[in-house]
Amino acid sequence: MRHRAAYVAFDRFPSSKGSAVHIAQMADELFARFDGGLLCAIGGGDLPRYQREGTREIARFDEPVPNLIDRAEAFSAWVAGHLEPHLDTLEVCHVRDPWSALPAVADGPRRRRRHKVVYEVNGLPSIEMAHTWPWAAPSTLAKVRELERHCLERSDAVVVPSRVIGAAVRGLGVPDAKVHLVPNGADVPQPSQRPPDAPERYLVYVGALQPWQGLDVLLRAFARLADLPDLRLVVCASVPERRAKPLRRAAERIGVADRVDWRFTLPHHEVAAWLAHAEVSVAPLTGCARNLDQGCAPLKVIESMAAGVPVVASDLPAVRELMADGEHGRLVPADRPAELARAVRVLLEYPAEAAAMGRRGRAHIAADLTWARSRAELAAVYDTVHDTSTPPDRER
Repeated sequence: MRHRAAYVAFDRFPSSKGSAVHIAQMADELFARFDGGLLCAIGGGDLPRYQREGTREIARFDEPVPNLIDRAEAFSAWVAGHLEPHLDTLEVCHVRDPWSALPAVADGPRRRRRHKVVYEVNGLPSIEMAHTWPWAAPSTLAKVRELERHCLERSDAVVVPSRVIGAAVRGLGVPDAKVHLVPNGADVPQPSQRPPDAPERYLVYVGALQPWQGLDVLLRAFARLADLPDLRLVVCASVPERRAKPLRRAAERIGVADRVDWRFTLPHHEVAAWLAHAEVSVAPLTGCARNLDQGCAPLKVIESMAAGVPVVASDLPAVRELMADGEHGRLVPADRPAELARAVRVLLEYPAEAAAMGRRGRAHIAADLTWARSRAELAAVYDTVHDTSTPPDRER
């Protein structure tokens, strides 16, 4: 089967991370439009290399290449090989990163590419790698930046989830008319049963554990709530337990380890239940360049509001695009454990107002930030790049 559409991501799929939720929604919209397609992503573990789901084909890269740059380059070559059989029929290729984009924007050895490329920028590796891979040489980051520029320049449309990262993309020379805002979304969940092992009262953190997520700040803030002995902190980590070792040691040093419950790689519906029954959801993102210069639309904030729980989050530009201070929760200065603890305490002391914030947050998501709305906006982007007047010959 030759495909008319392809979605490519240098991300593991599926997984318990928010990126996998986003990939599923965006790929579903693309493949609904083109009657199926090819999804190329990262695999490994117990995920099969190839998988067919009706008209959708999933191919997963699982080569054990330890060095990040080498792995990214190997992924690019692998993607090129998987796109090659579809170049005669491919109409739209949707990519999420420069290593996915590079083979998609390239011309063939004997002809120019005929398909359109939609580059969805959820992060800029030239900024992010300074935090995820701190030993990367400045020359390496500069090469990655040039790769980003090259792929962005040759893409037909650029999709961003927030105005903040839209500004960063424009700063790389992308024309304003080429940049399209498609925010992240959430589905407002049905009422869920309380998790059977849930504490009576708890705060919840949902997401990955990288330093820029600010969980160490939350642990220090939680130490300032020690006078509330019945209050616990539940960490729903989207990564395996081994990744939590440094933070668990930090919790021991701070003196809160016996008040923190850890849950790892939970299915998405179970995370929604933990959110729905929490007193407060906390998103303590740090004020680093990764969050300020390329701020995305954090799913933890959107999904917390969808669950009807008040949110205490760092007062960053990307977060302010999603929630209003005093309306859906509280915004506090980043990297300030004392102020984070104070905001949480106020919500705990005024439960009726906290519950009202949760209801307003849910209503805000239902009105403005659903996945259905995000997918409609993505479909409009496809309309801008895809000429349906001359459908190509298709081979099935």
